[in-house]
Formats: sequence, C-alpha cells, structure tokens
Amino acid sequence: MMSLHTITKPSTFHFLPKKPSRKPLKTLAPIHSLLQYNRKPQLSGETPRVVVITSGKGGVGKTTTTANIGLSLARLGFSAVAIDADVGLRNLDLLLGLENRVNYTVVEVLNGDCRLDQALVRDKRWSNFELLCISKPRSKLPLGFGGKALIWLVEALKNREEGAPDFILIDCPAGIDAGFITAITPANEAVLVTTPDITSLRDADRVTGLLECDGIRDIKMIVNRVRTDMIRGEDMMSVLDVQEMLGLPLLGVIPEDSEVIRSTNRGYPLVLNKPPALAGLAFEQAAWRLVEQDSMKAVMVEEEPKKRGFFSFFGG
Repeated sequence: MMSLHTITKPSTFHFLPKKPSRKPLKTLAPIHSLLQYNRKPQLSGETPRVVVITSGKGGVGKTTTTANIGLSLARLGFSAVAIDADVGLRNLDLLLGLENRVNYTVVEVLNGDCRLDQALVRDKRWSNFELLCISKPRSKLPLGFGGKALIWLVEALKNREEGAPDFILIDCPAGIDAGFITAITPANEAVLVTTPDITSLRDADRVTGLLECDGIRDIKMIVNRVRTDMIRGEDMMSVLDVQEMLGLPLLGVIPEDSEVIRSTNRGYPLVLNKPPALAGLAFEQAAWRLVEQDSMKAVMVEEEPKKRGFFSFFGG
C-alpha cells in the first residue's frame, strides 16, 4: 500500500503520518482538511469586501497584519487595495517598501490636485495589490474630512474604469477617537488584532462593542505574538482563554517570530520570504480564511510538567 508523506505547497507545509490508518473513515477527514490548501479559495460574499483592521491598543500588529494579509490576497489571485487611514503617522508604506513612490494622497484627491488613479501606488511585485495613503506624514486633515469622505473614497474605488477590487483593507489608527470612527464608517466587516495580554484584551473588548454599535457584526480576531513555551509555563494566556474572553471567531494565530522585525526594517513583508517564515505561513492561512469567511478552532496547549528536584525522590 502506498504511504502518505509530506504534502508541500508554496505557502505552507503539512505533514501526514507515514503509516496510513487501518480505519479509512477516520483518516478521510484530516486528509481532506489538509488538502484544502492545494486549491484556490472560493471568494465568499459581495465584492468589494470592505474590511477594517483594528485593535484599539497601539503596537499589537495592525499594520503588519494589513500588509501581510493584503499581499497574501494578491498572491491568491484577488485584487486588493490597502488604505492607510492613520493620519500623520502612516507606516504601511514603510512595511511594504513603497515609501519612495507615494507622491499623492487622498487629501490631494479631495482637493482636486490629482486623480484617484495617481494616488494609488501599484506594487511592482504583485500588480493586483495597491496602496492608498490618506495623508502625508506629520500632516493634518482638513476639518471637513470624516466618515463621509472615506465612504466617497470607497465608492470611487468601486466605480473605477479598471473595475472594483475584490478587497478594500483599511488600516485603522490606534485609539477610539475621531480617526477610529472615520476608519470604521465604510466597513462592513472587521478583523480585530490582539495580543494575549490583559491590556490589549481590555481594549479589544471595548473596540468590539464600538464596532457592533456601528453596525459591523462580522468581526473576527487574529491573536498575534503567541509563544507556546510561555503558555505551557502558564506565563501567557492561551488562545482558548483569549477566545473565551472576547467571544469572537478566530481568523488566525500568529506566533512570535524574529523575522517580523527583519522584514519590517527591509520593507519586505513576511509572506514574500523564501523559505517562508512561520508567522508568514500563519498570515497566509488567515488570508485564506478571510476569503472564504471561515474561522479556525483553537487547540489547547498541554501544560509543561513541573521540574522535580533532588528531594522529590523522598516525596518532596
């Protein structure tokens, strides 16, 4: 009988046991779940899908998530526009390595100084991914700019001659002030990025309530910077604990990875690394679930057994 070995895909790796099970009915389910990543995901919902990526707390990885999810969608064959809605403190262009190509912003479009297609920066690596910045660094928005202006911008992207993109990703600024309200106004679904610490979770819970009050019901979360060694040692909350506290569907779990800092400094997103980093693979699978409006199940991590000292032999 032919044995099953490693199934390899450009974006992820799966390992199957070398010896097939004697009970075929039980092996069909895991094999089917593993092989699903060998096909193109089926786009679910009406396009364009406007997704805001938010957290409330700063520094949890919203911009990193936006960059990697956006390029992952492009690699999967879908068109995506990423909007950096952080006024005066934009960073999405740096993570994508496009900072030297941003000549116009949304402010110039609204003032009539340029066309929308001139403000859109197309990625040379994946032509179906584009970046759009709200304003230039260290600048302030005009008083009239708000949620209605962003709604107009989304409608303009829908009615482009080239056709509407499949996804419009909005990188939301930190906090829950006017910038947050402006960023979530045109969205119909949200990705909440959090880390497994109490300060981030409290802010995430508050933001979830604000999103629901604004009429956004499709909310999924990504748990970032997860360390299984600390979870086993009971020094970090598990993903199950986070999901129980927030009560949201789980879109992805991103492990702590030193490659994140390297890719940020190089302006080269994780999902483009060869060989792929663990965090990059996790972002790609999260993008896959986003396309199909799917979620994942958290798995309990076994606790690390306590070390036994010399006197344990005597019952100590």
